[in-house]
This record gives sequence, C-alpha cells and structure tokens, in this order.
Amino acid sequence: MLNQLYDRYLLPYLVDIATGFAPLERQRKNIVPKARGRVLEIGFGTGRNLTFYEPSRVTEIVGLEPAEPMRRLARKRIAKLGIGVRLLDAFAENIPYEDGSFDTVVMTFTLCSVLDPSAALLEMRRVLGQDGRLLFCEHGRSPHRSVNRWQKRLTPVWKKVAGGCHLDRDVGRLLEEAGFECLELERFYASPLRVWTWITRGEAVPSLRSFNPRPDPRAFCARKGKSGGM
Repeated sequence: MLNQLYDRYLLPYLVDIATGFAPLERQRKNIVPKARGRVLEIGFGTGRNLTFYEPSRVTEIVGLEPAEPMRRLARKRIAKLGIGVRLLDAFAENIPYEDGSFDTVVMTFTLCSVLDPSAALLEMRRVLGQDGRLLFCEHGRSPHRSVNRWQKRLTPVWKKVAGGCHLDRDVGRLLEEAGFECLELERFYASPLRVWTWITRGEAVPSLRSFNPRPDPRAFCARKGKSGGM
C-alpha cells in the first residue's frame, strides 16, 4: 500500500526534480534539438524534453509513457507550453506502430528503467523509417572500476526507490546488441556525482549489416565512444 502511494504521488515529483538537475538538462539541450520529422519519444516521463524540440524541424511528437502519474504531470507541462503531443500509454517493449513509422526516436534517461532494454531497443529499431535516427542520452555503467563497483552495490536498493532505475547498464553494448550503428558517440561524467552521471550520448542508425544478438564485448558502439572524466 505504501509502495503504491509512493509510486503514484511522490515518485513522479522526485523524478521530475532529479531529471531537471542542471547537468542533465544540459545533456538534453545538446541532443533533443537534432530531432526531425515525425518523432517518437520513449519514456516521455513528465515532459522535460519539450522545451528543447525545434518546431521548424519537427512535424509531430508522439510520447510513450506507461506510468499514469508521469503522464498526469506531462499533460500539465504540455498544456502550459502549448505544444502538440500525442501522449500514449504504452511500453517501449511493444510500440503500437507499424514498421518504419518514425523519422526520429528520442530516448533520454530512459533505458535505465525499462523492464527489458534489449527488447525496447529492437522495437525502436523496427519503427525507425529509412534514414531514421535514434537520438539518445543515457546514464549507465561507468568503465572505471571503483565507480562501477558502487553502481553494482547501490542498484538493488536504488531501483526500488527510483522507479526501477539501474545504475549499471552498459548502454553502448545494448545498442550494438540491438543492431544499431553509432554515428556519433560521446561518453563522460556530467557531474562529480559519478555513480549517477556517467553519460552515453549520441546518434545511431539501424545497421545495414547482419547483427548477432550477443556480440563480442568489443562492440562497435563500445569501441567508438570518447571517454572522459571530471
């Protein structure tokens, strides 16, 4: 009962505050304006990305958000900004659109809490049209042993209080396993809070070559990124 009350009435506001953290907002500002055409945003949340879309580049925004408390806050933000968004109650693992329906898929600070990230990425790949692109900005597993050790220790507790958020998912590897090829990839710490802010940010397209669902660890996306530290 307490968990349900927490998830419904408190968690959405905590998530909204956390995802509005200035270093994370700067990352949104760097990636979201690249969206073009018909856009699908995965894990729309409370609508934090809305102010960063370029109206002249975007023809439609569809937001996928399975949590009603999040959609409730998102609707308030949509109404305040006056931006047209089609908000859907749906999971990333089962996107209710035909193949090739979108020009851009946007994913920011979402993959950490998706139930099945591999299935979700395969669905994103499926609904991207010809010349479609995935824009992503995610936090996840640090390559530095001391940080990663703490990420592994904290994740079992953290995910219970943070809406299922995993601190230790390897974003680059997940992208490769789903058959994406990264055109741009940057990796760095966004703030001194290293456990939470190892960022993987970039742009990817569905690979034209066949892909192995369980590739070599030295995957393209994992190799190509630029690592940095604060």
